Amino acid sequence: MRLTQIRDFLAVVDAGSINAAARRLGVSQPGLTKSLGSLEEELGASLLKRSPTGVTLTALGRLFHVRARAGWAELAKAQEEVAREAKAQVALGFGPFFAAQVVPQAVLRWREKFPDVQLRLVEGLRHATGPMVRDASLDMSLAPRAPQGQDDPAIRFKPIAHLEQIVVARRGHPLARAHSAAALARQEWVSNLRRSAAVEALHAIGAPEPRQVTECESFSAMRTLLAGSDLLAVVQHPFLDMPQVGEALQQIPIVERLPGMTVGLHTRADAPLTRPAAALARLLSEMGRSLLQRPPPQS
Repeated sequence: MRLTQIRDFLAVVDAGSINAAARRLGVSQPGLTKSLGSLEEELGASLLKRSPTGVTLTALGRLFHVRARAGWAELAKAQEEVAREAKAQVALGFGPFFAAQVVPQAVLRWREKFPDVQLRLVEGLRHATGPMVRDASLDMSLAPRAPQGQDDPAIRFKPIAHLEQIVVARRGHPLARAHSAAALARQEWVSNLRRSAAVEALHAIGAPEPRQVTECESFSAMRTLLAGSDLLAVVQHPFLDMPQVGEALQQIPIVERLPGMTVGLHTRADAPLTRPAAALARLLSEMGRSLLQRPPPQS
């Protein structure tokens, strides 16, 4: 049994006659008649009653029609899904921290299953990628949870990991052995968070007002700035595990614990992810939990 036979049978039933169905399908009437005859012969049953005014279904034809119609509809859905995914594009936003820790490994695993799907990767902090998820420029973003009271009802947040935050500086920094936040008076800071978030975290542990906070959306630039100066930084604890970071920087062992940070996936609340996007989201979640949920490093 061929798909063209099912198509021809359904077209004849819908049109009510072989001639009308042939015109709709753009095939010859003899060819369509032959196709129907072959189908009936293969099934060993008469499906249609022919008359000068058209065709009607036999009792067996009605049984076959119900199943054939349902099967054809499912095939049409499958064809649409395959065509849609063949043209699919997945767009992911992520902060600079995730660029080194999570995204590359997840993408390489995802590519094994979806080699033909277009992928767009956008690096930026939550204040930049959040609006892009909202307007559907991005399918999802990997970023910290929005501050309390600033949740966007259009965005769904799925937590992946809760990260400790620590203070770091270059090795040999004058404050490398400081044990209290009070010792960090009038220092200059660099932060991969918004200035307000960094200041709030420092206030929470009683650290003096920072003299200056430079917002830096590049971890490589932040690493270089810290390694070549007396700047301090508040970072998430896996930062020192990143390549070429631990050799140049160290944690300042203050006794106060900085507020933690929950990170996860941001997606639109009113739009489900496509199958390729959902697969990437699962990998990001799995690898994020595996790579990020580790104890903070010690000096």
